[in-house]
Amino acid sequence: MDQRADSIVAIASGTARAGVGVVRVSGPLALAIARAMLGREPLPRRALRARFVDAAGSFVDDGIALYFAAPRSFTGEDVLELHGHGNPLLLAQLVNVAVELGARHARPGEFSERAFLNGKMDLAQAEAVADLIAAGSAAQLRAARRSLDGVFSHQVEALLAALIRLRVWVEAAIDFPAEEIDFLADPELARMLAALLDDLAALLAQVRSGQRLRDGLHCVIVGQPNAGKSSLLNALAGSERAIVTAIAGTTRDLLREVLALDGAELTLVDSAGLRDSADPVEIEGVRRARAELERADLALVVVDGSVDVQQLTLDLAALAQELPATGERLWLVNQLDRLGPAARAAALAATSVRVGEDATVLPISAVTGEGLDALRALLRERAGGLADPGSFSARARHVAALTQVLGHSQTAAALLAEGHTPELIAEELRAAGQRLGEITGRYSADDLLGAIFGSFCIGK
Repeated sequence: MDQRADSIVAIASGTARAGVGVVRVSGPLALAIARAMLGREPLPRRALRARFVDAAGSFVDDGIALYFAAPRSFTGEDVLELHGHGNPLLLAQLVNVAVELGARHARPGEFSERAFLNGKMDLAQAEAVADLIAAGSAAQLRAARRSLDGVFSHQVEALLAALIRLRVWVEAAIDFPAEEIDFLADPELARMLAALLDDLAALLAQVRSGQRLRDGLHCVIVGQPNAGKSSLLNALAGSERAIVTAIAGTTRDLLREVLALDGAELTLVDSAGLRDSADPVEIEGVRRARAELERADLALVVVDGSVDVQQLTLDLAALAQELPATGERLWLVNQLDRLGPAARAAALAATSVRVGEDATVLPISAVTGEGLDALRALLRERAGGLADPGSFSARARHVAALTQVLGHSQTAAALLAEGHTPELIAEELRAAGQRLGEITGRYSADDLLGAIFGSFCIGK
């Protein structure tokens, strides 16, 4: 049975401290429940001051009632809102009355689910509702609001339309192989595909930034024992969160600290020093450090720059073996406050040579604070702090979907350049469109069919 055929009720909001609470009913029984609880039929979209009664006519509460007739409501169904006093017991009584009158208790998120099923919002917008509620900063609020307003969805729909146009072009080459026109040889097709790749790459970068703004940046501080990892965590946190001693292997377990950097959230994880050990406790700590590193968005690789250059080179080589093949990393040359200018320059030069000139190498001192402002700026940038006013919230599934869309589109472009059959190109574009449509939940085969018949004179 269609779940939208019944009516649901739930406490939408309200606490005793706030002094007001809202009970919301959605579904075909909303108007009948309104008549029973208010003693009259409310006018749509008009605030009504009323007494709220139960099925026997006994007084329960009083307040403001609002009725929204379908489809002009949040869910697209008839909706009744009862704005009463914020006492949880009173709100629960109002819910029970609605249940006695035929409604059922709503499942978590069911109001937003019905809004999606009734075409009031797409999947990305429905997710933005939850993001708006959970936002912990002004930047996250702005980003969620823009997603709810459809900024992200409109870009996805524009890309989907471009993909459909490309598929129509390629399908024509399949359907009319005997025509004199070589559809695939037209340079306009290659240009359109190249433009699509550029737009996909740009949107993927925005989505990654939006995901980091929503979820926060997950950073793991790694390095060998006594490199200054725990001191760095304490310096960035501004408190003595981690125990710091001169004894190698002091940190045995993962230690997490959540920081806020200009509206962006950052989770720092201090980990055990990466080295071979016979101590079973330290072995487990190193195992956890490596597992955490695999899940991290960013590795802060701390090396002790105060050792001689030969030892530093060996340490860097050992660390390079421990790091995942992929993943972003910052190389932090720590404890340079112990060195003179010449030795300091030599340590930084050795690090740059070993990790690559294009890698980010930052001189720091967790003791004196040198370089920490620059490090915070880098972390803020990667976490989405000071987000652009045009930013929108996004999720890991959006990143995964767009990554696959870009991959399929790149394969299609390569197949076109190599002169492969149109069937292979069409299949890659079909897969790309399917994955892209999953973001909003609005893609269907009928969309493509309508575009084909609307764009080409098939019967002519």
